[in-house]
Amino acid sequence: MNTGKISNEFLKNRIISNLRRKRRDVLLGPGVGRDCAVLEFGDELCIVSSDPITGAVNRMGYIGVHICCNDIATTGAEVIGVTLTILAPPSTAMSDIEQVVIDAECAARELNIDILGGHTEITDTVTKMVICLTAIGKVSRHKLVSFAGAKVGDDIVITKKAGMEGTAILAYDREELLKKHFPADVIDRAKSYMNQISVIKEGRIAGEFGVHGMHDATEGGVLGAIWEASEAMGMGVEVETDKIPIAPETQVISGFFGIDPLRLISSGCMVVITPNGSQLVEIFKDNGIDAAVVGRVIDGNDKWLITQKGRIPLMPPEADQLYKALQYDIDT
Repeated sequence: MNTGKISNEFLKNRIISNLRRKRRDVLLGPGVGRDCAVLEFGDELCIVSSDPITGAVNRMGYIGVHICCNDIATTGAEVIGVTLTILAPPSTAMSDIEQVVIDAECAARELNIDILGGHTEITDTVTKMVICLTAIGKVSRHKLVSFAGAKVGDDIVITKKAGMEGTAILAYDREELLKKHFPADVIDRAKSYMNQISVIKEGRIAGEFGVHGMHDATEGGVLGAIWEASEAMGMGVEVETDKIPIAPETQVISGFFGIDPLRLISSGCMVVITPNGSQLVEIFKDNGIDAAVVGRVIDGNDKWLITQKGRIPLMPPEADQLYKALQYDIDT
């Protein structure tokens, strides 16, 4: 099997198909394009989401907290805290484990949430450190955001830029290689994108504005996130690739590794479905968040890209482009 997330087809037909909902207080369970589970807790709903960090080495605790909390933000909910599990091979230095916790706490302070607990274990069943996080949030029933309200003609808005997280990870984890080919200021700017991977702010703004769905662009990048949102809506999409913003540093680093920035892990980029995209873009910009309308929801279930070469199908996400870049020959 390929490195990275399993295919959505396998997820739907071989994993989710074996799960059955057994409790009435579980309002929303697993599904393609669903970032979170929704549990009924009286007047408020409890939102739960889990994520691992396997691709990054540097600042993995910081990345993990933000990514997991981003999923909660897609529902319009407030994040309360996260649990953190660390699995490390016997060769791991204790200082490396401590650094994961320090970085995770740094992100938690930024978000004003708690590290609720978790588990730390040394095990020879992993060859490098793996962390898994579960985030918990809450939201009033009438403020819950889901794709159930999506309609044909809705705009597709994305915030910030494609591939920012992947760009930052590569700038940290392949720094020595990149230094041979790019000026230090390019690498420093690429690293700085690590400080923009949270979508908590735009999730709150979009939730207050009133939208028909949100999805955080993680593995599979912006195009993968839009494909998954289409599946979650049960409707088609049409995306104009030229309208998707890409930072110069992402362009040059992606070009160096021969990868597609639109399919590069993109935490910090939120996909938002809304009936008035241009108005939401202006509100985002008034709050210091770049955003753009990049497409629309269409009738049926077809998924299309509008490119300079014409109209082509949007294919399901495969292994993230980050893994291809991380395997790039360091002696090149």
